[in-house]
Amino acid sequence: MELPSRLVEQLEGKEGATRQKAARLVVDLAGVAKANGFIEVDHAHVSGVSVITGGHGLRTFLKDLSGDDKGTVVIPTTLNSAGCDREKMEQMGIAWPNFLEQQFEIVQAYNRLGIEATLSCTPYDRGIEIEGETASWAESNAVCYSNTWTSLITNRESGLSALATALTGYAPEWGLHLQKNRLPNIHVIVECELENLSDYSILGDWIGKNAKPEWDLPFGPMPYIQGLDDDISFARKKALTAAAANYGSPMMWVEGHTTPPDQALDSIQWEGVLTFTQADLRKRYDDLSPQGQVDLVVIGCPQASLEEMQSTASALRTHMSEGNTVPNQRLWVFTSQENHAQGLDDGTISTLEEAGTLVLVDTCPEVTPYNREKYNHLLTNSMKAEHYLTSGLNRIPTSVASIEECVRHAIDPSRAKGPIPTLSQSPHGGQKSAKSPQSGLQTILGSGLNSQGDFCVEGKAMVTDVPITYLGYVNRDTGVIEESGHPLDGRAIADTILIYPKGSGSTVAPYVLMGLLYQKKGPLAIVNRDVCPLTLPACSLLNVPYGHGFEDDPCMAVNDGDLIRLKRVSGLVSIEVLERA
Repeated sequence: MELPSRLVEQLEGKEGATRQKAARLVVDLAGVAKANGFIEVDHAHVSGVSVITGGHGLRTFLKDLSGDDKGTVVIPTTLNSAGCDREKMEQMGIAWPNFLEQQFEIVQAYNRLGIEATLSCTPYDRGIEIEGETASWAESNAVCYSNTWTSLITNRESGLSALATALTGYAPEWGLHLQKNRLPNIHVIVECELENLSDYSILGDWIGKNAKPEWDLPFGPMPYIQGLDDDISFARKKALTAAAANYGSPMMWVEGHTTPPDQALDSIQWEGVLTFTQADLRKRYDDLSPQGQVDLVVIGCPQASLEEMQSTASALRTHMSEGNTVPNQRLWVFTSQENHAQGLDDGTISTLEEAGTLVLVDTCPEVTPYNREKYNHLLTNSMKAEHYLTSGLNRIPTSVASIEECVRHAIDPSRAKGPIPTLSQSPHGGQKSAKSPQSGLQTILGSGLNSQGDFCVEGKAMVTDVPITYLGYVNRDTGVIEESGHPLDGRAIADTILIYPKGSGSTVAPYVLMGLLYQKKGPLAIVNRDVCPLTLPACSLLNVPYGHGFEDDPCMAVNDGDLIRLKRVSGLVSIEVLERA
């Protein structure tokens, strides 16, 4: 694989230590992905900003990058949402010690790297003029939206791989940058009417939830959807793709709305066919409806578009005409700086605030630390919010309803009577494992990272064929997997040789893993079946022994609990089963 001359110079340290680290990571990812070469990227978007998402791993890593005058980005780069609206800390009631100080430290560190602090998780929605069509984006909802609805092309990067591209200007030419990989793998037939934003959000989440581990989805679920309305608004498109991204979907096709895939549909070998009915939609609403008193209503995950704010304001006007407003700012609407400015111009913000709404910028519902003395049951219209709010990220019971129903609950605190629900009632579930016990000792061969030398690690294998979602579902303090229904739920990853297909969920995953490694709570070594930009960066930067590309699927060949030896000699990595569990 031939490297561009500038990337070679960066690897040699001629542009400083920071870009050298970034170049190593870019080349490592290219090697794992078996890329034919590299592409020059036009724009990057970096995730991992809030104190509660990036945490200790992010803050430590950014400190490691400081002090290099040459260590700045070489292409236009924007920044994801922070954990608070710094002008409204008192209204938000954040009780996290030194939260604003830590948040300011993180944003300032990114500023020193030359990154524009847009603090928005919707870089596709107003305010950012992007020249060119090649991107390296690390916000999962933005990846799925841009690949689906625009001409912009990006892989589903992690916060670290997007940062590495921003610092070097290069990304491996692989995955969705290659037209041959931009093909649907799941056929979805919608047999019911979708009438509002939350309907579209539920559909997106339902598709990801029903993708089976045994399906071959190397780049995640990529559905072709039939049966949607002829007219789909911007906000509905956003809701659909954001929720699908919960389970790693990087793009989709919608009949009648997007350019059909190059390959004829009748010749595609679908990994699965899913049919979404009125009964499926109704069941999800029944499962997700508030069963006890709602403490707070949050709208804007991803950050609310102007359309979403206008819909909320319209619902509020109905109640305001009858003399009712929102008591105690029980309704929070999260949006970007650009959309806030638009809402000021057309009067939407005035209506929201007159009705008693707290309008917040620079942050979003899933990355905010809620004051648990006030808020223990949230209501939202977003499955993306529900997915992460109920996880270990905030661990708050969260219900889902339409904007109109959300507003009714915000106006009337007694609308849902009864005790606040507990997380055990949350209907997340998990993908089912297809593993079967293996017998007999064996050795399988694979590959490693270009930046790593020889190693030999022995230990107990911790194995699953279900992806691991680090942000929210792996405890950042203990390393215990906390996802109800996951085959490894309740178990710590520390001191294991961790084998799994790939990471899923948020692109902030590497910072969670790095934080655990910094604290000696991480695994001894990691093996992935698929190319995983969410795991590889942490292993590359912290030199954790890493294996991939094995001749047999390691998730199936190795039993959970087997005693194994992971070894690298002259670039060849092997897994040797020493003793079966």
